Amino acid sequence: MSLLPHAVSPGVLPVPAMAREAAQAADAARQQIQRCAGTFAELGARLRQHPPRFVVTCARGSSDHAASYGKYLIETTLGRAVASVGPSVASVYNTPHLDLKDSLFIAVSQSGRSPDLLRLTERAREAGALVVGFVNTEDSPLMGMCDVGIPLCAGPEQSVAATKSYLLSGLAFLQLVAHWSGESELRDAVNRLPEALEAARELDWGPALVRLADARSLFVLGRGSGLGAALEMALKFKETCRLHAEAFSTAEVIHGPLALVGPGFPVLALGQEDNSAESTRSVVRRFVELGADVRSALAVPGTEVLPTVPGLPHALAPLCQVQSFYMAVHRLAAARRLDPDAPAHLRKVTETV
Repeated sequence: MSLLPHAVSPGVLPVPAMAREAAQAADAARQQIQRCAGTFAELGARLRQHPPRFVVTCARGSSDHAASYGKYLIETTLGRAVASVGPSVASVYNTPHLDLKDSLFIAVSQSGRSPDLLRLTERAREAGALVVGFVNTEDSPLMGMCDVGIPLCAGPEQSVAATKSYLLSGLAFLQLVAHWSGESELRDAVNRLPEALEAARELDWGPALVRLADARSLFVLGRGSGLGAALEMALKFKETCRLHAEAFSTAEVIHGPLALVGPGFPVLALGQEDNSAESTRSVVRRFVELGADVRSALAVPGTEVLPTVPGLPHALAPLCQVQSFYMAVHRLAAARRLDPDAPAHLRKVTETV
């Protein structure tokens, strides 16, 4: 008998809420594009006219992983430094003054109710930042505090593990950068995302993930705009499968963590065809040489290649890989006799101070 909490028999449960909600991401993306394009256009024009000195993001959990994706889009496209500021700077340490004058402050949240995010957002407004919110719950306190509040349009999420709200947060960052930069390629990427998510939804990562049923730990690797995707997948392995997973940049993993790797060590390697692709492949080859059991989104000899949507703009690849992952990870949870909709010790809304 399994000693794991929330144990279930594989194959008994219907498709869980987590997967059903993830499957709605493409339609929700269409709604965000249609509903919020005008707001993003106005915000982009404002930022071009009055460029911020730097950008600050404020988020927790999956929202923070989406902010990591946004960080790389902003830095590589617009050349503005982006920093993630810990909400505890305001809520716990009560720092009397944060120099955020003339900065862009972006708060990302599904619920918009966590006290620490609200406190730091309040401080950002007091410090003279332009406060923008990407928030799913439109009547939340956070939305009311923002100079520009933009709804994610993800709709209700019942599963504790966030899915479509993560993808819609990523889309919000993509829309922001597309309108701020004015780059036609990014505008095209925004319009292509719903169809790309539909294609990614149909790809089957299940066989590759289910073979991790007996794993005790693994690495999830990404780089650049794909690092946020790696962080998000590692979190989902933990909360839905009770599998210890650590996310690393392919640049950082060789600075110490590589010492843990040996024959059979499981690795999930993500990647997109941008300037990071060749360095990612080089690190993956190193793992293969060490005998690791590697599943890779980039084709590398000796790995199990994960199916990906072909011909995507590189900005879309990390979001689409997460979409494919969301549609399959519940099967690993079932193989480990767990209910992915009822993670141990967790609640849907986590209000940290």
